[in-house]
Amino acid sequence: MIRQLIRRVANGENLDQADMTLVMEEILEGQASPPQTAAFLMALRLKVETPDEIAAAAQSVAKHFPRIRAPRDVVVLDRDEINLDEETVAKTCSLNGAETRTFNISTATALVAAGGGLTVAKYGARAESTFCGSANVVASLGVNLDLTHTEVERGLRQIGLGFLYANLFHTPLAMLTQVREEIGVRTIFNLVGPLVNPAGGSRQILGVYLPERCALMADVLKLLGREEAMVIYGQDTLDELSNTGPTLIYHLKNGQIRSYELNPEDVGLTKARPEDISGGGAEGNAAIIRKILDGEQGPRRDVVMLNAAAAFMVAGAAEDFKQGLELAGRSIDSGRARQKLDDLIEFTANCGVYQHKDVS
Repeated sequence: MIRQLIRRVANGENLDQADMTLVMEEILEGQASPPQTAAFLMALRLKVETPDEIAAAAQSVAKHFPRIRAPRDVVVLDRDEINLDEETVAKTCSLNGAETRTFNISTATALVAAGGGLTVAKYGARAESTFCGSANVVASLGVNLDLTHTEVERGLRQIGLGFLYANLFHTPLAMLTQVREEIGVRTIFNLVGPLVNPAGGSRQILGVYLPERCALMADVLKLLGREEAMVIYGQDTLDELSNTGPTLIYHLKNGQIRSYELNPEDVGLTKARPEDISGGGAEGNAAIIRKILDGEQGPRRDVVMLNAAAAFMVAGAAEDFKQGLELAGRSIDSGRARQKLDDLIEFTANCGVYQHKDVS
C-alpha cells in the first residue's frame, strides 16, 4: 500500500483520512522499510500536508501511544519544541533575526495556570545543543523527572500539574528517530507530536512557529474533536502569546474557528522589547521563573500572565483576556503558583525512590 500512496502523493494528490490511516499503520507497525518511510514523509512535505492527513496521522500515532489517566478537564499546553529539528531550532532561537532567546514562558505559564486552579499537563523533551527545552529548566527548578506513569498520574490528581517527558514514554515516534534524523528536515511528525500528549485532553493551547500554520492546525484540532483550543503565533515569542507585538490567534470554540490579532495594549499591558523577555540557559531561565513566581513585576511577568490568561479562557474559567489576566495575577500574588512548584518538587523528590501505595 505504501508504494502506491508514495506515487500518489509524489504526484500532488491529497490523501483522505482512510488512506492516510492505512499508510501510517504500515509505518508505525514496521511494515514499511526506512527508505519507503523517508520517501513518503518527504513526498508529503513537498506536497504540503492537509488537515485530514495530519488528523489521521495523529489518530494513528495516538493509538500506539502510551496513555496516562488524567482528569477530564485537563488543559494541555504543547509546542513544537517536543519535536526539535534543525529548522525548528533555527526559527525558535531567533527574534527578528537576532540571537535573543526568550526564557521558558510556557513552563512558567503551566505553574501559574495550575496555581489558578487548573489541571495542567505539559509534554516536552530535553533540548539538543544549547537550546533550553522545558525539561531542562524544570530539572533546574528542582523537579525530579524520573517518574513512572503511575506517579505522573498521581501528580496530576494530587497537585493538578504534570510535566510529561518523552524519555518516560516509549512512543512510536522513537522508532522513527533515525529516519527523521537522516532526513534532517521537518516532517508531518513535527506537527503530530504536540497533538498526542499522553494525558489526552479536549482543551489545548498549541503554539506554532510559523504564522501560516495557525489556520492549518486549528482545522486539525477541530477534526480531532477538541472542545476548545487556541493556536497561537506571537511576534518575537513565536509559539507563545507575545507582549512585544501582535499575536495571531485561531480560537476554536463551540465547533467554530475565529481568527484575530491581539496586541498587548488591547488588554492593558505595556508593549515590551524582545530583550525584555530574553532568557538563556536552564539555570538562568529557572532563576527568572522563580523571580516571577516570587512577585517580580515587569515584562516577564506580563508575558507569563498573558499566556496563562489564554489557558484560563480555554479551560472555561475566564470569559476573556481581561478576566484571565486577573486570575493569573491572583495566582502569582497569592503565592499559589509558587506553592505549586514547591509541591511538585516535594512530590517528585520521593518518586522513583521507593514503591508508592496508590490510595486513590
